[in-house]
Amino acid sequence: MILLRLFFEFFKAGLFAVGGGMATLPFLYDISARTGWFTHAMLADMVAVSESTPGPIGVNMATYVGYVTAGIPGAVVATLGLVTPSVIIILLIARALTAFRANPLVDAGFYGLRPCSIGLIAAACVLVIRIALFNIPLYQESGRLPDLFNLKAIALAAVLLVCTRCVKKLKGLHPVFFILASAVVGVVFRF
Repeated sequence: MILLRLFFEFFKAGLFAVGGGMATLPFLYDISARTGWFTHAMLADMVAVSESTPGPIGVNMATYVGYVTAGIPGAVVATLGLVTPSVIIILLIARALTAFRANPLVDAGFYGLRPCSIGLIAAACVLVIRIALFNIPLYQESGRLPDLFNLKAIALAAVLLVCTRCVKKLKGLHPVFFILASAVVGVVFRF
């Protein structure tokens, strides 16, 4: 039964997450809240691991959630659930698009999907910032404003922003360097 639910939850995410892997984050946040399969802190870890491993972010996260929830069969089922809508839609569109691509309504439909994609990606950015830079559960427990902020993460984000935008020698470095450096800092300073 858990495998069927995994497939269904990720099928919905794959069907409605227009805009790529980061657009699946709001759906994962919802899945976390409804099912309890993973915490919001685990979601932040999933984003970090998915960003630093090869492959599409959404697929990596679906595989991870499936594995944590139901082992290897869960990983396979969740991944298939996420990609199945895309495969079906691409096959249908490819068949029809050649005949209708010049149609102004089809062109307007594709143009209309752009704001939707931007909105989903922006929502994902807000969720990642909320999880990574703020400690809302600790603040809710204590009621103390200093507990709201994850000062180590904010400091790391500020250093990375300065390094990637202002330091000429570091500007041209590959993003993998910064991902690895951030991982080392996280281990050393016990984030």
